[in-house]
Amino acid sequence: MPDDENRSQETRGEGARDQDARGEDARDQDARGQDARDQDARGQDARDQDARGRLAGKVAFVTGAAGGLGRSHARRLAEEGADLVLVDICRPVDTVPYPQSTPEELSEAVEEVRALGRRVVARQTDVRDRDALQEAYDAGLDEFGGIDVVVANAGIAPLLVEDRVQAWHDAIDVNLTGTFHTVEVAIPSMVAAERGGSIVIVSSTAGLVGIGGASNGGLGYSASKHGVVGLMRTYANNLAPHSIRVNSVHPTGVATRMVTDPAVIEFIAQDPILSEESPNALPVDTVEAVDVSNAVLWLASDEARYVTGVTLPVDAGFINRR
Repeated sequence: MPDDENRSQETRGEGARDQDARGEDARDQDARGQDARDQDARGQDARDQDARGRLAGKVAFVTGAAGGLGRSHARRLAEEGADLVLVDICRPVDTVPYPQSTPEELSEAVEEVRALGRRVVARQTDVRDRDALQEAYDAGLDEFGGIDVVVANAGIAPLLVEDRVQAWHDAIDVNLTGTFHTVEVAIPSMVAAERGGSIVIVSSTAGLVGIGGASNGGLGYSASKHGVVGLMRTYANNLAPHSIRVNSVHPTGVATRMVTDPAVIEFIAQDPILSEESPNALPVDTVEAVDVSNAVLWLASDEARYVTGVTLPVDAGFINRR
């Protein structure tokens, strides 16, 4: 009898261990099921974000937005769900040899944004005029309640064959001081909102290497585009405690009128570096505006949430060849 009792006890013990093992298997299965459900939820979140756009629910302030790069930025950000506040001077600067944006082009940019189902506020404003720029920015705040993304894009290239000292001053005033004004008018509301944000400064390959020639305008262009890198790096440190990221984008030649206009082509032909037959490492003479806009979009999006203080070339290898 004792042996039978022992065997029965061992059998019951074995049964309990089997039950424990089955319980453990069930718990493992539940855990795997939960992991699968979590993964499905993350996948659905990603699909939902793709459907809404990478900037869904955000508002972007873009300067120089009526033509060229700025208009491309506005369109690309709107395609990804952003509402827009657009600013452009919409009149000539005397030392700029190529045609500049017009009020009609700003109206066309507005209609493009609306056609994408996004809301938009637009103002004809000179970035050199800080008070007027603040008014334009505040109009966006009144409409949307906040600004999440700033794209400091307004810029000129006063590259004159018949050189003028004023070309230096205009390049510095628009490209450098205008960028300073753009960031400064945005900082108070972005900090007060306590929800972070992204500031993207559009510079140039001329902001990373010594090109531009010996003219007043060429030197002013190079100095201003280098100068905004200093602003970017300092702002990146200043604003990091508020989770506001600041970066710069550096295009090679872009197929816009700033590069393709005959007056600019004549100026470039005088510079041995700019007039190289193949300035870029990749076999293209210029990049398209949307290539630069895609970089701006990435820096503006949460995909770049830990990217700050970076100089991002979109240059087909131009800088690497120097």
